[in-house]
Amino acid sequence: MQQRRLSIIQIVTLTVILLFSLCDIKAQNSGSVKIVGDMRVTLLVEQHKEYNQRHHTTAGYRVQVASLSGTDSKRRAFELRDNIRNAFPEHEVYVSFDEPSFKVKVGDFLTRLEAHAFLSKIRGAYSGTIIRDNINTMPETRYTFDFDPNEE
Repeated sequence: MQQRRLSIIQIVTLTVILLFSLCDIKAQNSGSVKIVGDMRVTLLVEQHKEYNQRHHTTAGYRVQVASLSGTDSKRRAFELRDNIRNAFPEHEVYVSFDEPSFKVKVGDFLTRLEAHAFLSKIRGAYSGTIIRDNINTMPETRYTFDFDPNEE
């Protein structure tokens, strides 16, 4: 009798599992999915997309010509910036403050090779090192190619 009861429980259990699995298959075929989430996450993603459309940055290289600290380091950093701007007007010059130093950086170079070429050009007048930085130029606007696809 005990064995008979156990098999009835097993049959009922298998029947219930079978019914639930059929329900799941039917629900999967209906073709609709509802995602429930916090609207703040959606808003944050949209704000991030808008920010990226307005701010075009890419990884690149700059030449750091000085890291100045001390009593008149700010004045010296901006004097150095002006001197470099006069000597190399084709390159942007940046002054940033990274406590406790003012750093003077030159250029928006997309490759390390470009940065190295500029570094070798200024080697006598300024000491410098190449650093990796985020730059605000877009690569597709930096280079133009004269290419006609119909030309052989």
